[in-house]
Amino acid sequence: MTMTSTKSTRAAEWWRAQRKRVLWTTFIAVVSLVVVVLLARWFRELPAGQSFIETYPGIVPPPEWAPTGIPAWLAWQHFLNAFFLLLIVRTGYQLRSKKRPPGFWTRDNTRWPRTKRSPRRMGIFLWFHLWLDALWVLTGLSYVVLLFATGQWVRIVPTDWAVVPNAISAALQYASLEWPTENSWVVYNSLQQLAYFTVVFIASPLAILTGLRLSSAWPLEGPLVRAFPEKLAKTLHYPVMLFFIAFTFVHVVLVLTTGALRKLNQMYAVRDTDDWIGFGVFAASVIVMVVAWVLAKPPLLKRIAASSGRVQG
Repeated sequence: MTMTSTKSTRAAEWWRAQRKRVLWTTFIAVVSLVVVVLLARWFRELPAGQSFIETYPGIVPPPEWAPTGIPAWLAWQHFLNAFFLLLIVRTGYQLRSKKRPPGFWTRDNTRWPRTKRSPRRMGIFLWFHLWLDALWVLTGLSYVVLLFATGQWVRIVPTDWAVVPNAISAALQYASLEWPTENSWVVYNSLQQLAYFTVVFIASPLAILTGLRLSSAWPLEGPLVRAFPEKLAKTLHYPVMLFFIAFTFVHVVLVLTTGALRKLNQMYAVRDTDDWIGFGVFAASVIVMVVAWVLAKPPLLKRIAASSGRVQG
């Protein structure tokens, strides 16, 4: 009861302090969204707008050799990326709060990997965050290898400059609330293609690099420290996390508003149908993530961390 009351009090204090900012931000966001929709619909009615969409419908046809369909490994990758990203964002916010960690972990240097330098002590949330990062990176590396080994790379790597005007056309159609015609089982629309390319080949490497710079794995002195200052890494790392949150939000909204059953089947059940199997797999994955969220508390994290080092606190 005491912990619940404390959380409720903090939430009430936060709301009193941030109420005006939240309400004004919400108001401005809603007005901006309405203006964008009205402008997009107005432009679509103009002869120039109609001609532009007719010339660039929003999709660049894939090469004839491009594989069709979404393989099973891609469905598993989708779940694993969502799972790790959820917990990475959570632990990232815990670290950003700068509250005293509920415990500290020090690596056991008598085991592999042994280092000449004494292990650094770190908070339990930082320990968990780094482990999640490592698993996410391994998942990403396997994804990239399989992507190029199976030819699936052509789905997210542009091969024609026509992707740019087609992406603008797709954005215009989304903004006007008249979704672009697509069949993601065969090819993504150009805006999706550029978004996925950005996530995989720009945002993810940037998150990894800045995360490494802020971790205990980065040397304390030397040319690497001078080449990539810690302040720069902090400046970049947080916006990258916000980009992933924004991408995930938009991604989920579009899945749920553009034929949810079919999209969930494609993403989770490797089926191009409108039945409920994909939804069932998706629901199960959400339950797994909720359970992980609930269990990832200091008592369990300390027990797991103690298997590889000394835990204090």
